[in-house]
Amino acid sequence: MFHTRRTDAVLLLVAIVWGSSYLAAKTATHALPVLVVLFARYAISAIACLALVAARRKERCTRDEVRAGAVLGITQAAVLVLETYGVAHTSAANAGLIISLTIVLTPLLDRTTDNGRLPPRFFAATGVCLLAVALLMSGNGFHTPGIGDLLMLAAAVVRAAHVALVGRLTKGRAVRPLQLTTVQTAVGSALFVVPAAGALPTLTRVDAAVWGQLVYLALFCSVFAFLAQTWAVQKSSASRASLLLGTEPVWAVVVGVCLGGEGFTVLAALGAALMVTGTYWGQHIERTHRTTHIEESPCRTTAPTSV
Repeated sequence: MFHTRRTDAVLLLVAIVWGSSYLAAKTATHALPVLVVLFARYAISAIACLALVAARRKERCTRDEVRAGAVLGITQAAVLVLETYGVAHTSAANAGLIISLTIVLTPLLDRTTDNGRLPPRFFAATGVCLLAVALLMSGNGFHTPGIGDLLMLAAAVVRAAHVALVGRLTKGRAVRPLQLTTVQTAVGSALFVVPAAGALPTLTRVDAAVWGQLVYLALFCSVFAFLAQTWAVQKSSASRASLLLGTEPVWAVVVGVCLGGEGFTVLAALGAALMVTGTYWGQHIERTHRTTHIEESPCRTTAPTSV
């Protein structure tokens, strides 16, 4: 019981950290150009990951990890570009809620398992989430969606594709989380160093509070969260982990409203409620469908390849 509670506590902490990342990114982009924030986040993460890998001399990156990490580093960078520009032009609460669309979009793009066609109820749940996005984008009333909301919507689609690609590139290969993360952060640092080069001197003119935001985004929202999630899933189960990590949008709202002083209208509150309901409903339908399919698969003449 103690170990279960400890694992749940770690997963909940990861959800809180990820939920708070939107306000941290928004605050950092007020003081620095977006590309500088992205480069600093990647560079600090890469240094931390390389230090961890160096401390374990016998656990250097394999060819599979380098190849997968290089590709995933590019797609992950695309996600963070859209997220960071998006949160700079919308509220942290909206950003966290809209990005949670990833939960229901990922199964639509995932082709690494043979789970059959998703049931119609799943698409109904997706429809609820899309309605929630429309309400969140409406703000104080229905109008043309803001650029920040649209960027976060694009980020959710690209993040879902990135997650599906992770499954495809790592399936059947001995790929370790730390090494994969190290390669991804190194690739991200290389991608952003040239575009951000002209504005890098601005890093010397910001105060300790901004540097604190950058370190928090790099070490806690990136390195710690990823490694803690992997550890917790191994100690618990993917279903239990997804349930707790699914509270990320709730924490994004709490942090944005309570600490960021962001407003929250009736329409936005309704959208938030629908988003949480839709994502949990869709998550439950997908998990039940996958579990049922796995239980029935031994009866088939051809069993699906194990992950």
